[in-house]
Amino acid sequence: MNTSQSQVLPEPAKDLFGRPLRSLRVSVTDRCNLRCQYCMPEEEYVWLPRETLLTFKEIVFLTELFSEQGVDRVRITGGEPLLRKDLASLIGMLQKNTRIKDIAMTTNGVLLAEHAQNLFDAGLHRITVSLDTLKPERFKALTRRDTLAQVFEGIESVGRVGFSGLKLDTVAMKGYNDDELIPLIEYGKRVNGEVRFIEYMDVGGANDWSADKVLSRKEILTMLAQYYGPIEPVAEISSAPAQRFRLPDGATVGIIPSTTMPFCSTCDRSRLTADGMWLLCLYAKSGLDLRKPIRDRRSREDLVSMIQSVWETRRDRGAEERKELETSTGRGRFIDIDRLRQDPHLEMHARGG
Repeated sequence: MNTSQSQVLPEPAKDLFGRPLRSLRVSVTDRCNLRCQYCMPEEEYVWLPRETLLTFKEIVFLTELFSEQGVDRVRITGGEPLLRKDLASLIGMLQKNTRIKDIAMTTNGVLLAEHAQNLFDAGLHRITVSLDTLKPERFKALTRRDTLAQVFEGIESVGRVGFSGLKLDTVAMKGYNDDELIPLIEYGKRVNGEVRFIEYMDVGGANDWSADKVLSRKEILTMLAQYYGPIEPVAEISSAPAQRFRLPDGATVGIIPSTTMPFCSTCDRSRLTADGMWLLCLYAKSGLDLRKPIRDRRSREDLVSMIQSVWETRRDRGAEERKELETSTGRGRFIDIDRLRQDPHLEMHARGG
């Protein structure tokens, strides 16, 4: 695997709708140490065989190929990425790719305190921590684990070791944490983190999604305005999924309205599963296996051609298509449980969320 590369930034590959290939989410494991109700509520799943997981060298090599097609942002995900042994060494390897301008990681925070310093020293730029509640008993009911104290410790370690730009991701759900929006924002202010409320999405099938659990962008803004007063949208040019708003005190909050206001038209991200399956959309039911051609020693040129040709024929708009079902057959369950057991790539925890 040749790691030499030009300093000239390439023109991004574009799909059939003109969307550039810019952001790559890299899952390093499908396993997790929590069992969140909206993501992977079952105790046992059909796990990806360990021998099929990409090695760090393979991840770095593929990332190089993607960066040659325009990718300049990489997010490390899981499952829970900190369950992958020696993750900081992967960050250090990715950091050597000068085309990659931003390396971020999403974590549930349970193991973060013990790894934060090594991740910072390795060159990780930003951290996002999933935090859906501040209440220990509620956290335990949601995750089936009693580890909220470790999550708080992990969040506090982020600023202590030198990271900036902390994000706190909250899946907003009616009847679960809709009474905690304000406390979560105020907690975010104390830890120098921006809270981003995510509308509950219907990806996968084990999470038993239903529309009446979705706390919409409109409802969130109404609740925040009732407490804080006038809220203004932040004017910025960005392909990031979050719409950002400024509170009267200057603090900012994000909302990711994937369910009620899909942003497929500007989506520049794709996903690489831990075993090398390239998915062009969070809702994709199939993908391109990149592990096999690497291990079959296909040429670099062949692999680049595969990536480019697949992206240039991309027409995925999964969230928009799901929303369109509301006025026809109804959204229903995205993937049946039996099919999930047959193909582990179809669940959220295997595709980087």
